[in-house]
Amino acid sequence: MLKIGCHLSSSAGYLAMGKDAEKIDANTFAFFTRNPRGGSAKAINETDVARFLEFAAENGISGLVAHSPYTLNPCSAKPELRDFAKRTMADDLCRLEYTPGNFYNFHPGSHTGQGEDIGISQCAEMLNEILPLSQTTTVLIETMAGKGSEIGKTFEQIAKIISMVENKSKIGVCLDTCHVWDGGYDIVNDLDGVLTQFDKTIGLENLKAVHLNDSLNPCGAHKDRHAKIGEGYIGKDAICRVINHEALHSLPFILETPNDEAGYAREIAMLREAYKY
Repeated sequence: MLKIGCHLSSSAGYLAMGKDAEKIDANTFAFFTRNPRGGSAKAINETDVARFLEFAAENGISGLVAHSPYTLNPCSAKPELRDFAKRTMADDLCRLEYTPGNFYNFHPGSHTGQGEDIGISQCAEMLNEILPLSQTTTVLIETMAGKGSEIGKTFEQIAKIISMVENKSKIGVCLDTCHVWDGGYDIVNDLDGVLTQFDKTIGLENLKAVHLNDSLNPCGAHKDRHAKIGEGYIGKDAICRVINHEALHSLPFILETPNDEAGYAREIAMLREAYKY
């Protein structure tokens, strides 16, 4: 069965997210751990979490892909911003142990003029400081489009970060279709070739989730502007090849398209119809 969902609002708690997912025929979902443009986080309601876990088990919801706030920059030139990223991610990982065995996705950051190598080292240094051996959450480095001084825009950069992380059992990758396309990887005409390159550079065993997005930009634009499925340069056919690829079809797929709930329901129905497994 296709494991697919979208970003849901966490403002009303876990059980509400589970019910929102069930309404649109999603069996996974993503959510921001706190305000995506800020640093605040609501206190965990243990009763709500317990009710959600029961609801999720009854409705086949699993493989949640929590998302760090956009404000985190693990490789900023400013030490106080790197410290904020470290403290926030460490807190998020503690909170996610209330829903064990899921994923935490983050953007590896922008080196802000320090240079790629320093940015990569700082990102890995933070991960080494906050990844406890006992955690059940797997942290996912997201593939990036390459705006400005972003790191994570190439498979080689991500591989370098992973190579420096000591607790490799709790680190993986989330492939974003818009980001890799905007980053110059032609998943429309050469999906097999892109995944072969990923496998040789990072290892497909490290790919744990996929963000499904069309793109408003041509391949290699490095701009990161998401589009609804079938309304961009990637197109519906290519996205359907992604969900049906033998190396990807069992992963959780998260839609991050510019949609409301009804729009997500339509995309989920469309992709379920196209799924071959």
